[in-house]
Amino acid sequence: MVAGAVADQQAQGCSGSAKRCGNLTISDPFWLVDLEKGKSCGAPGFEVFCEKNTPSLQSPGRFGFTIINITYEKHNLRAIDKGKLELMQASNTCHIPHSRNTSVKLRPPFRISPANLDLVMYNCKEEVAGARSYDEMSDYASYAVEGCDALVIPVLGSSGNGNASNYEQLIRDCFLVTWDDLPLPLARKFTHP
Repeated sequence: MVAGAVADQQAQGCSGSAKRCGNLTISDPFWLVDLEKGKSCGAPGFEVFCEKNTPSLQSPGRFGFTIINITYEKHNLRAIDKGKLELMQASNTCHIPHSRNTSVKLRPPFRISPANLDLVMYNCKEEVAGARSYDEMSDYASYAVEGCDALVIPVLGSSGNGNASNYEQLIRDCFLVTWDDLPLPLARKFTHP
């Protein structure tokens, strides 16, 4: 059965070998999208676009995620939210990127790793009395402050080197994304020799 699926893919112009995009090798379960051929050569959700030698995952909306590194054995990748980066570069003033939380933009099978810290940025209509302390065990609802919009951005900074006053650098330094194994029927279908 696996040999038949592989033969079908290769017959349709798909290759099972790893490919490069910039300095990154893309291999199973990921696959590079070939916009010219318009063929799907891998498992859904693992398609990688190579634009200007930069690998990226797409997301709903205009911006996706730039892939910095993939660790296949650990099922994780380091990524940058391109939308947040673009919004910060659009203005040289101190502002909060007004967009969706990064976690909402990730599609299955991907999720934000718990190894990240949450950088919470607020846009308040008026000055807020009383600051909130960080609660490591809380969910995003605990970040709500009356009269303010909150934006939660995952970052890899740790308590030793994460300084929220340098939020632009924290966002540029990326965050960790994880994925689960493919369900067995999909893994068999898209296994390359």
